[in-house]
Amino acid sequence: MKSSQPYSIHVIGDKILRTPAAPIVEITDEIRNMAQRMIATMFAFNGIGLAAPQVGISLRLVTLGVPARGNGNTPGEAALLAQMPLVLINPRIISHCEETAMHEEGCLSVPNIYGHVERPSVVLLEALKLDGSRLVMECGGLTACCIQHEIDHLNGVLFVKKVIPDEQYEIRRKADKLEQRYSAMNNHIRINP
Repeated sequence: MKSSQPYSIHVIGDKILRTPAAPIVEITDEIRNMAQRMIATMFAFNGIGLAAPQVGISLRLVTLGVPARGNGNTPGEAALLAQMPLVLINPRIISHCEETAMHEEGCLSVPNIYGHVERPSVVLLEALKLDGSRLVMECGGLTACCIQHEIDHLNGVLFVKKVIPDEQYEIRRKADKLEQRYSAMNNHIRINP
């Protein structure tokens, strides 16, 4: 039975967030249903991206809901923005430019903590879409940042590990406090947005 019921969000301290996710070998109805539930979850929690490990599923599946602001910084970003919400299966960065951009990032799995992360400003993305077609797209701007953030999740890395040096101490302190709070409740899941 299909469901668009949102998932709960797994939060910092949950070991699934530190574990690399497995590739998807076949796009099944179960994967399609999972993707629809992830989109519902992403929007319910007011996110712009969500990786399957964040909902307790160790598969290389990402949903994006980056808001369209103008036409995008690159033709690829504009093309991706027109397809939002977008599902990416087994996404990977094929290459990236040397130029970097800094964005303030947050994360549904690290609630109410924000920090600046410097990442390549333009990336070449490869992924499968839900219909099985191959997507290869160069993109920049917020979309590139979001894609890199979500692929980090698939590799077991949270953004708090990548904040700029000037913010590392304060972000780590806040993240440790948040992790202790969830551990004290014996629960690393956010049920309500």
